[in-house]
This record gives sequence, structure tokens and C-alpha cells, in this order.
Amino acid sequence: MTGPLDGVLVVDLSRALAGPHATMMLGDLGARVVKVEAPGSGDDTRGWGPPFVGEDDGRESTYFLSTNRNKESIALDLKDDADRDLLLRLVDRADVLVENFRTGVLERLGLGIESLQARNPRLVVLSITGFGHDGPEGGRAGYDQIAQGEAGLMSLTGSGPDDPQRVGVPIADLLSGMYGAYGVLAALHERARTGVGTVVRTSLLAAVVGVHAFQGTRWTVAGEVGRAQGNHHPSIAPYGLFRCRDGAVQIAVGSEGLWQRLVTAFDLDPTGLESNAVRVAQRERVIEVVEAAFAEHDAEPLLARLAEAGVPAGKVRTLDEVYGWEQALSQGLALEVEHATLGPVTLPGPPLRFFGPDGEEVTRRDHAAPPVLDQHAADIRAWLEGDA
Repeated sequence: MTGPLDGVLVVDLSRALAGPHATMMLGDLGARVVKVEAPGSGDDTRGWGPPFVGEDDGRESTYFLSTNRNKESIALDLKDDADRDLLLRLVDRADVLVENFRTGVLERLGLGIESLQARNPRLVVLSITGFGHDGPEGGRAGYDQIAQGEAGLMSLTGSGPDDPQRVGVPIADLLSGMYGAYGVLAALHERARTGVGTVVRTSLLAAVVGVHAFQGTRWTVAGEVGRAQGNHHPSIAPYGLFRCRDGAVQIAVGSEGLWQRLVTAFDLDPTGLESNAVRVAQRERVIEVVEAAFAEHDAEPLLARLAEAGVPAGKVRTLDEVYGWEQALSQGLALEVEHATLGPVTLPGPPLRFFGPDGEEVTRRDHAAPPVLDQHAADIRAWLEGDA
């Protein structure tokens, strides 16, 4: 159960989150990922906290732990000739190289992508930037929250048009990592046919625009500019968060059939609300009607009643509730690993599972903890010298 990318070597020159998330995804799939870090400090996220865990001489950032499982670490100074030579020997054996330097940095280090692929024509390179490697703002530095704002996501998120909010996780970084890993897999598939590696490029800007979905075509086709409107869907009603007696529940009434089930189960008055388009136009009235019916119910029995009626519904869980939820645990979304200095730790698990033709699960089980800085240097050097 090593994963479908068993035998693929990934050299990870990236830091922070977008690139490391991409390489963690590849590592989850069985690739060998060698993470190259700066001596002394390592990946930027090793210093991002609190929270930190562990003793002072072995203190680890939980931020770093979140995005670096299934990797080996070696510290190399890319301005040092000997260290750069070792990196090039890694590149010679690699299938994939991932980098998220600002445009031009690798070239100044003597490690330009063209020269790397000249050494290893089969090399697939993933390059992630903030706003694209070219164009009028191609050299611009990219940070998640700035990208969320510049790419329009914050204008769609918040309680209203005057309350732009970032998403509660660094979604631009995560999405660009996901798109990057997806591009790498496509490039590896193409290489199997052509024998030649290609360069995959994406950016935080591209990744966020790539998930605009209906909000994108709402503007490009219909000429409407979407705005933040809190916890209710702009195109479906009722769909969102509704107050009840002791809290709130979420419902998703995505069809007229579901609307009829809701009406019947709670004896709602549907007069003048017969179609979704009308309900969207009269959203405030719909909210009032639904919340008036929910006001006499506590959340847990209300969710049970909604389930009985066949209306999709759910609660808003805190993260401690999610990681204690049997359904989440049954999907492998928490895993136990043995960290070099922290001992046993629990990490969020990978979101993919694999099954063979007989229905037996063949998902990777032997996950490795995120490495301490330079943890695998001796092993990697010995391997490159042919001793391991």
C-alpha cells in the first residue's frame, strides 16, 4: 500500500504553503519527496506560530506540521557550490521538481528551469507564483490574503458588500497547490507517451479565479457582479444557515421537490413562493418563514426531523467536533504518526482513498511524520553516493 506514485522522486524547493501542499499531495500518493530547506531556519512556516509544540530545543510549528507529512528533509545552501552540486545530482534522478520562488530567482542562482531540463529532459517542473510568471504584474510577490482580495474572493465572502472577509484557511495557497499537483499528474502521464518532461505553471491568482464557478459566469455571461451576502446562497432559496430555538442549522433546498418536502414537514405557507426564482427574489421573506417554523425546535431534534423528511441539513461543527466525529474518522481524515522529537502526533489525513477491482481498499497506510530540519541529510547523501 505505497500508493500509485511509488517510484516517483519529487525534489521540493518550495516553502510556505502552496508548493509544500502540492508536494504533500504527491507524497500522500506514494512519491518520494525530498524537501530542500535553508540551513539554520528551514521552511518559513517552521517559524509561523503560535501555536508551537514541543520543548525549546525541539519546538515545532503546527503550521509546518499541517503541510509537510510524507517528506524527507535536507538543508542545502543554494549559494554554496558543493550544496548546489548535490541539488543538481538530485535533479538528475528526479521525476518532478517543485518551486515557488519569485520570477528570476532560480536563474540568479544558476538553477534556471531551462538548464535543469537540459540536464534531465524527463524532468517535470511545477512552478507556482503569486500572480503568474509573466504579464504586467508577473514578478509580483504573492501572499494568500492579498490574492484572495485581488482575485475577487473576498468580495464574495462576508456578511454583506461592505464586509469583505478572507476565507478562514489560506485557500489561495491551498488551491494553487491542488491545481499544481493536478498539473504534475497530467504532465507525468504525457511524459509516459513522449518521454519528455514539461513545465507546469499556476499561480494564486489563477487558482482562485479557477474556482469562481457560477460567480464567474454570473459576471462574464449575465453581467451581474456578485457581492457578499452572508450565509445564504445567491441563486438558491432556501439554502443557508437558519436560526432555531437553541442555535442554528443549515439546509440546502436545491430542487422544487425538496421545497415541497420542507413545506409539508413543517406546514409552511408556500403562497407566492412556488418557484426557486421567486424565492430568491424574496429571500428575506423565505428566511422569515423558515425561521418562524424552526423557532420552536432545538437544533438536534430539528436535524433529525429534517433527515426524516429527506431535506439535506447539517450543523456547523467546530474543529474539535470534526476530529472527534466518527464519520470523519471513518474516512481516514485523521492519522497517527511518530514524529522524531514530538513522539506520537495526530495529523489531518489525506482526502483520497483507493480501492482495487475486488473492492478491497489499497489506500496508503504508512504515512511519515513531517521531518525535523535536515533529518534525512545523511541518508540522502549516502543514496546519491550509491551507498544506500
